[in-house]
Amino acid sequence: MKNWSPGLAVVVMTASIAFAGIAAQSQQYPFRDPNLPTEQRITDLLSRLTAEEKITLMSGAPKIPRLGLSFTGQVEGLHGLALGGPGHWEGRGKQPLPTTTFPQERGLGNTWDPELMQKIGALEGYEARYYYQRLQDNRGGLVVRAPNVDLARDPRWGRSEESMGEDPYFVGTMTVAFQHGLQGPDPAHWQTASLMKHFLANENEDTRDSSSSNFDERLFREYYSVPFRMGFEEGGSRGVMAAYNSWNGTPMMIHPILKDIMIKEWGNNGIICTDGGALGLLITAHKRFPDKEHGSAAAIKAGINYFLDTYKEDLAKALKDGLVTEADMDSVLRGWLRALVSLGQFDAVDGNPGPNDPYGKIGRDNTTPPYERDSSTQLARLATEESIVLLKNDHNTLPLDASKLKTVAVIGQWADQVLLDWYSGTPPYSISALQGIKEAVRPSTKVLFDKGTDPAAAAKLAAQADVVIVVVGNHPYCNATRWKQCDTPSNGREAVDRKTITLEEEALVKQVFAANPHTIEVLISSFPYAIVWSQQNLPAIVHLTQNSQELGHGLADVLFGSYSPAGRLVQTWPTGDDQLLPIMDYDLTHGRTYLYDKKKPLYPFGFGLSYTTFVYQKLDTSAKQIAGDGQVEVTVHLKNTGSRASDEVVQLYVQHLDSKVTRPQLELKGFRRVHIEPGHTTETKMTIKARDLAYWDAARHAWRVEKEPISLLAGGSSDALPVTVEVQVNKSFEYKP
Repeated sequence: MKNWSPGLAVVVMTASIAFAGIAAQSQQYPFRDPNLPTEQRITDLLSRLTAEEKITLMSGAPKIPRLGLSFTGQVEGLHGLALGGPGHWEGRGKQPLPTTTFPQERGLGNTWDPELMQKIGALEGYEARYYYQRLQDNRGGLVVRAPNVDLARDPRWGRSEESMGEDPYFVGTMTVAFQHGLQGPDPAHWQTASLMKHFLANENEDTRDSSSSNFDERLFREYYSVPFRMGFEEGGSRGVMAAYNSWNGTPMMIHPILKDIMIKEWGNNGIICTDGGALGLLITAHKRFPDKEHGSAAAIKAGINYFLDTYKEDLAKALKDGLVTEADMDSVLRGWLRALVSLGQFDAVDGNPGPNDPYGKIGRDNTTPPYERDSSTQLARLATEESIVLLKNDHNTLPLDASKLKTVAVIGQWADQVLLDWYSGTPPYSISALQGIKEAVRPSTKVLFDKGTDPAAAAKLAAQADVVIVVVGNHPYCNATRWKQCDTPSNGREAVDRKTITLEEEALVKQVFAANPHTIEVLISSFPYAIVWSQQNLPAIVHLTQNSQELGHGLADVLFGSYSPAGRLVQTWPTGDDQLLPIMDYDLTHGRTYLYDKKKPLYPFGFGLSYTTFVYQKLDTSAKQIAGDGQVEVTVHLKNTGSRASDEVVQLYVQHLDSKVTRPQLELKGFRRVHIEPGHTTETKMTIKARDLAYWDAARHAWRVEKEPISLLAGGSSDALPVTVEVQVNKSFEYKP
């Protein structure tokens, strides 16, 4: 070794001995003992920390060198671990790290497949461990900011690409499955921690930093909070991010419900963090406090234990001035420290996993990186296939027969790219729509391509082809170079709401169709669009979302028939802007979502076609009556009457027939994605619990199950429910949260 000297050897040896001494000493602390109860370990650590160290613990990836502690920070992961991508989540100036990249969260919702979601969460959690434990430069983290649990109540919401849909039960079910994958099967030892975003009703972008989402307690209980509650109670999450906005005038990061409901009722005794810069917004936008000193004190007292903001000097001053006490800080820090215990961080010394950490070996051997494994590629491809929704298919236009095509025209400005959204990571590779189509046709087939920026030239190209595949949609972050920039009215992004749901590119589609009636529209989009003309005129339309590394392969699999589509829409698609309420109207009962909207949409919630046909034969129940605290088993019988094997998404809804209060006109209460061979019949079983039929009685602060008849309806879409049965709830019941 060059430049080696005896003096240097002494220095290295001395440092090694000193480190070994610190490590040995740190192992003797009671907080290191995995056999002690968690609360006892936390109490011991808190007793050893200075006030300054406690403040330091509340952000970033905190370190306490004198105790040998190096704790994890947070990382984004809405649809794959984000250590790269347009948002530069790897860190400015650092090389992006490849990770398996899936369709946008909206696309994952379109799969209607909780089992798939759990597998995706498990892979993402594994990759988070892989990088965190393999690298030594503080990159990555074990607290994953995912999933986004906000509900897509309005298609103009610029960030609705991050939402899995408009139905609370559906989003909650998919959330729970994803969390089970992220965190792993052992509730005491997590692979990663799931931190849900953004609590609560963060569903407009314009003025989000100062606006108030206003609605009553019943809608809070029955709609907006449902997926969060399910994430805590069923998913095992112990982490949440407070939203920028207010609810009924009180900013969410200091709202009393953080303690009164989230902690006391739902059991979130873990992480409650701010959104980025939210502390400052308490002063500048919400104008609640004169300065961040007072704001940070209020946040601590409300339950916040992790800041995505500058806060240390302000909180230190608040502590010195008596606005907050060290006991207040200890109380909230316990939540953050509980999560760290579950992640094995108390057992780790200077970032090295403890010997009993079941995930401690990930990334520390020479196995193939997870994003390079065939199983990861296959999972991304399957997720893409399952996410594709067939919106129209007149005269069995699809699937295309590749053996009969001599010339295919592909038109679209983004057809030769896979566009990544702001919260994406960097995929190890990506297959565009154009590339996937080229791979699917015969070598002798000509594939013509035009970006469509000159509609006349695109039409001329289209006229030369046997079939035209026109790829339209939006750019995930508006192809913008500045924050809050979005020049296309129908597009949106974080901090920018859409101004219309009319697709500007439909003008291009019209010209291409005029030149060649054998035109198929591929809508690759983050949002619903009012593509009324396309629906009325084109022979076939398919929809999928952005971002998957396997986008082109999944699309080609559907277009050319190696996969029969079964994706379903997770949000109602209106016919136009005139069907929409003001975006700041958060009262659903005025006529929003499939739950309360009586207007006929372009495409309903749960809609999607297939390459085969299914007949729903009957719906059986285990009983004709159900007690107020009981349940009933439901069996749906259906048959694949077509010639192709395919998945079908069986959806079960409830209607209240004699409720004394206003109820949704239809409510999803169960769903299953099932695979059925042609000519075969299957029985799909689901359970309806009486408490799932309850409404919130604000006067009694309780859930109330009514004595009444209800209808159970099943089918493949919210507007196609051919089998039904009536069940009597024979006794009312009340239960406290």
